[in-house]
Amino acid sequence: MKRALVTGGSGGIGAAICRRLAADGYFVYIHANRNLAKAQALVEAIRADKGQAEALAFDVTDADASRTALEALIADAPIQVLVNNAGIHDDAVFPGMSAAQWHRVLDVSLNGFFNVTQPLTMAMIRSRWGRIINITSIAGLTGNRGQVNYSAAKGALHAATKSLSLELASRGVTVNAVAPGIIATDMIDGVFNKQAIEAMVPMKRAGQPEEVANVVSFLASEQASYLTGQIISVNGGMI
Repeated sequence: MKRALVTGGSGGIGAAICRRLAADGYFVYIHANRNLAKAQALVEAIRADKGQAEALAFDVTDADASRTALEALIADAPIQVLVNNAGIHDDAVFPGMSAAQWHRVLDVSLNGFFNVTQPLTMAMIRSRWGRIINITSIAGLTGNRGQVNYSAAKGALHAATKSLSLELASRGVTVNAVAPGIIATDMIDGVFNKQAIEAMVPMKRAGQPEEVANVVSFLASEQASYLTGQIISVNGGMI
């Protein structure tokens, strides 16, 4: 059985990805930082549906803690599917953005990508099979007012995706990014009302977390073996 790790797996999109990968037959490690109880509840739900999952907690911004947790995880077998989904936003217009806001957002999305992916890569290379899937954002493609930090972090992940895909292409490891648009999760509550969504999205609705998870499922599959270095935006036609 192949093993998958989803960082930020207890959130809206992350939970949908965990459920889908478990349904696809992966043993899913559901990562959390502060919401371990929520991740454990998701584990129980997946097991109730005959899937296999386990929760684990570490801070992706802590390089040493991440490496320690991940090296223990791959001591006997590689993680073959890694979904880098952990991310936060801390919005402010740039002239009023604090250094703490800037660093906090980049630390989770960008440094977290390095801290989690780098320790797992060599084991994937040795097995000559792997899938690295980075969950980014439409903000990393188009930019967004009040989110210079978030857009910078996600845009950097797009560049990292393309560069890493070139390094790993001959080793049977693919690297792709999924860039959601407006998705119906707690993150958009109070940010976009129905009228705003209809004005912004050609499909006139928010996407569902499961629609993002479906793309991740495909990218993790054997059917996507010739697809690497791509940024696939799930946005209802916004761009």
